[in-house]
Amino acid sequence: MLSRRDFLLTCAATPLCLTSFSDKSEVLHTVNGPIYSSSLGMTLIHEHFLVDFIGADNFSMDRWNREEVVKKVLPYLMEVKAKGVKSILECTPVFLGRDVQLLKMLAEQSGLQILTNTGYYGASDNKYLPPWTQTESAEQLAARWIRESFNGIGYTGIKPGFIKIGVNSGPLSKLHRKLITAAALTHLEAGLTICSHTGPAQTAFEEIEILKKQGVHPSAFVWVHAQSESDKSTYSKAAQQGAWISLDGIGAGNHEQYAEWIKTMKDKGHLNRVLISHDAGWYRPGEPNGGDFVGFTGIFDKLFPLLQKEGFTDTDFEQLLVRNPAEAFTIRVRKS
Repeated sequence: MLSRRDFLLTCAATPLCLTSFSDKSEVLHTVNGPIYSSSLGMTLIHEHFLVDFIGADNFSMDRWNREEVVKKVLPYLMEVKAKGVKSILECTPVFLGRDVQLLKMLAEQSGLQILTNTGYYGASDNKYLPPWTQTESAEQLAARWIRESFNGIGYTGIKPGFIKIGVNSGPLSKLHRKLITAAALTHLEAGLTICSHTGPAQTAFEEIEILKKQGVHPSAFVWVHAQSESDKSTYSKAAQQGAWISLDGIGAGNHEQYAEWIKTMKDKGHLNRVLISHDAGWYRPGEPNGGDFVGFTGIFDKLFPLLQKEGFTDTDFEQLLVRNPAEAFTIRVRKS
């Protein structure tokens, strides 16, 4: 009988794939291929270029025209590139609008380094989960994600740069615990960082405990949408364990509050565990011209001036947008 590890490897990758992957150190995967983490540069870690909310049952990439999406999105990418941004993590999961060929077009035309993801999104009461998540084991789900990690997504050859999952707020359901477990198994084989749409601290710490039981260190976990937690003191508790605190809704405004939260993390010595982004963009298929699109410049135009008034330096900004993303997303197995 195959062990769990042998099962995953048999399903996911050939020995040649594993050898070539493990020979690379300090790398990340972009839609245009691997790069060294030192060349990631200024990075936005949570943005969306296209999101389709129709649900997994009706999802189809025929619902949008890539050329039309590029025409809409590209000017916003050029705008943020002019601010000095070099890389963007596009966090749209499969069955919610992940289109790696679209991302490759945007990367080539903008000159930005764009990273995509593997994983399944269970938040919104499982609307965006494919049916097999109900019947397959965590090992079987992980095998799908590991296969993408080593061999590429579909027939594109494009490898994901991180894992993106989503869970509902509150105590985790059995299904969502399975998603977390599958993410842990994937991380242990592929070394990809786990980003989980979470929100409240109760859920985040439950996820962290599941990861630790699977042998994954909390430094492999990004607490996505941590700004949704009302008790901000929980940030320090998560940071002390090594988890990443993602304050990623800056595109919606509320810049004064974000500045306060980030300053508190700096004052407590945890700025090196903070990730920031806008959660902006969102071309929406089915809406005229893709609907209203929110750009990616609020951090630079609104947030940073507020932080400068609080004594933040260029070194602090480099910590937030350069050093932290490179540390968080370098492909590396992090064991507890």
